[in-house]
Amino acid sequence: MTEKMILLVEDNPDDEALTIRALNKNKIANNLSIVRDGVEALDFLFCTGPYSNRDPHDMPEVVLLDLKLPKVDGLEVLRQVRADQRTRLLPVVILTSSKEEQDLIKSYSLGANSYIRKPVDFSQFVEAIHQLEMYWLVLNEPPPF
Repeated sequence: MTEKMILLVEDNPDDEALTIRALNKNKIANNLSIVRDGVEALDFLFCTGPYSNRDPHDMPEVVLLDLKLPKVDGLEVLRQVRADQRTRLLPVVILTSSKEEQDLIKSYSLGANSYIRKPVDFSQFVEAIHQLEMYWLVLNEPPPF
């Protein structure tokens, strides 16, 4: 893989558009793959279903995972990612609007690398995405896949 890929797992079209705008505002030009539910996220990561032709070695640099997803929720996606040898080291950042303490605790107990609450204010969201990009795409040394 030559370009660092970001996988965005987001079912809300407004939050998806907001994230794309924040990435563009920060001039983050990485390849962005978007999936819109938990089943699609698992298919993408494990190269099954509609993604069966995807190169399994072409893993994202970081997964931005919403928790409140249709079909399979974000916590179950995280559980399955951590349970599989191929993806257990994949950096997963929970990016959610949930203010539930249980979601925070459960995310970390299942192996989330980070937990970020989506700020309501766009300028704060842009700054959060900038910080996320600086750490996960520039500073962080990812595991080999």
